[in-house]
Amino acid sequence: MFSIYLFTLVTFLWGLIATPVSIGLSQKFRLLDVPGGRKKHRSIMPRGAGIVLWSGYLLWALFVGNPGVEVPYIATGATVVFIVGYMDDMHPLPPLLRLFFHLSAAAWVSYTLPIPLWQRLLLIFWITGTTNAYNLIDGMDGLCLTMTLITSVVAALFAGNPSVWMPVAGLVFGVLLWNFPQPRTFLGDGGSTLLGYICSSHLAWSIFPDLFGKGFLGITAVLLLIGGVPVIDTLVAMTRRILTKKSPFLPDRGHTHHRLLDRGFTKLQTLVIMGSGHLALAIAGIRLLGAL
Repeated sequence: MFSIYLFTLVTFLWGLIATPVSIGLSQKFRLLDVPGGRKKHRSIMPRGAGIVLWSGYLLWALFVGNPGVEVPYIATGATVVFIVGYMDDMHPLPPLLRLFFHLSAAAWVSYTLPIPLWQRLLLIFWITGTTNAYNLIDGMDGLCLTMTLITSVVAALFAGNPSVWMPVAGLVFGVLLWNFPQPRTFLGDGGSTLLGYICSSHLAWSIFPDLFGKGFLGITAVLLLIGGVPVIDTLVAMTRRILTKKSPFLPDRGHTHHRLLDRGFTKLQTLVIMGSGHLALAIAGIRLLGAL
C-alpha cells in the first residue's frame, strides 16, 4: 500500500507543478480558448492542461504501470485519443475523422479482453461514447476533472486494483487545483477526451471478469450507470435534440450543468449536485454488477 500512496503523491505533484508550465507554453504557442457564442468565460484561457494529464499518465504507465497486460494498450490508445484531440484544439478536424480514431482506440484496448465478441463490440461502443461524453460534459470549470476524480475513487474502493486508480486520482486532483474554483487553464478536447478514454478503458478492464454469463440488458444497464453523469447527460441531450428535430451532434447550452447555471446556481453548487449524482450512479453500477 505504501507504494500506491507514493505513486499517488508523485502524480499529484506532477499535475500541480507541470500545469503552470503548460499554461506558459499554451500562451506562447497560442493554444487558447477564446470566449464567444456558447462559451461564457470572460477572458482568453490557455488550453494546456490536457498535455499535463497525458504526459503524467504516460510517464506512470512507462515507469510503473501494473502487472496486468492492459496498461500498455490503454496508454497507446490514450495517446492516439489525446493527439487527435490536441490537433482538434489547434485546427478543428472533421467529426467523422475523430470518431474513426476514437473507435480504433476503443477497439485496440478491447482487443485482448477474453470475452465474447458481442460483449467486446458493446464495450467498444461504450468506450467510444464515454470518451466523447467526457468531452461534452467539459462545459464548466472543474466538472470533467471532478467526474474523473469521483470515478477513480469509486473504482479504487469498489472495483479493485487501487494501484491503477489512485495515481490517476492524484494526477487529476493536481490539475483540478488549477481549473477550479478560479480557472487558470482549460483541458481542451485533448484533455477531456483523454480522461473519458482512460476512465472507460480502465473500467472495462476492471469489470470484465464479472461479465461472464451476464445478459445484454444487464451489462448495458451497468455500463450506463458506471458511465455516470457524463454518459447519461449526453444521452439525454442527444435525445432532446432528436425530439426537437435538431442534429443530435449539434452543441448547445442544454446540458444539465448549463441549465443549473442558468437557473442561478453557483459553480460550486452545480459541481456538488452533479458530483453527488455521479457518485451515486457509479456506486449503483458497481453494486448492480455484483447483483446480476
